[in-house]
Amino acid sequence: MTALRRPEPDWQPKVVALDIDGTLLKWVDGTGAAEEELPAAVHAAVNRAYDAGAHVVLASGRSPHGMTIIADALGLPRDGDERLWIVASNGTVILRYPPVDVVHEETFDAREAVAAILERHPSALVAVEERGVGYRLNGPFPPGELTGDMIVTPVEELVAQPVSRVIIRDPSSTAEDFVQLGRELGLAGTSYFVGWTAWLDLAPVGVSKASGLAYVVDQLGLEPSDVLAIGDGRNDIEMLTWAGRGVAMGHAPDDVKEIADAVTGTVDDDGAATELSYWFPA
Repeated sequence: MTALRRPEPDWQPKVVALDIDGTLLKWVDGTGAAEEELPAAVHAAVNRAYDAGAHVVLASGRSPHGMTIIADALGLPRDGDERLWIVASNGTVILRYPPVDVVHEETFDAREAVAAILERHPSALVAVEERGVGYRLNGPFPPGELTGDMIVTPVEELVAQPVSRVIIRDPSSTAEDFVQLGRELGLAGTSYFVGWTAWLDLAPVGVSKASGLAYVVDQLGLEPSDVLAIGDGRNDIEMLTWAGRGVAMGHAPDDVKEIADAVTGTVDDDGAATELSYWFPA
């Protein structure tokens, strides 16, 4: 692991960027799904940061629908406060909430990349977001991995038009298989993020949680150096390296920990609350 970078002695986060699954929410053992209930310590720590005046920004691979649920569970924003900023779908969709107001979106032509992946993994599941409803997909995903309505649709129709994000899932493969797949195919014209399981997110080139947060921070008149970011997955790497302080969860893969400025406890130990409590004590 590289030497951990420490912020200046008088540094205080002005923006708190938080991944959701595996960071705020605990994983359900043996699945790619997260528990639905926020731990009390995490709920309290996030709200202390908010009460102290930090801009709390949820940044996740989830669709907007799956993220507004978490904002509601946190009780944010409060009545009369400004709407939250949310970076959804790994940075391709940026919105204010409530109500859902998409202020920025990136799209791309995913046909070539999806065809190349299906040539190697012909039984893989493919999904694209159906905004405000759920997902269109070519077959059912494992229980709990997606939220909202599921509309079965042929793959050719799923990617017939530019999309903001494509999910590829192969329950018969592993995350390591997909890491190798991305390296071998190159996936020209796209960015890709591999999850904890055999889960691959495709996005436009150059788009990530970091690019989404950069848009938000610019709107707030702040700088990357003002941001504390916490995450646990490979799709958090760009965000953690971009932020003034990037913190990896204790259970994160080694390649995530290696680029982080610090490593906190695991999600089972409420590691996000531990980090937030240092800056925003009870």
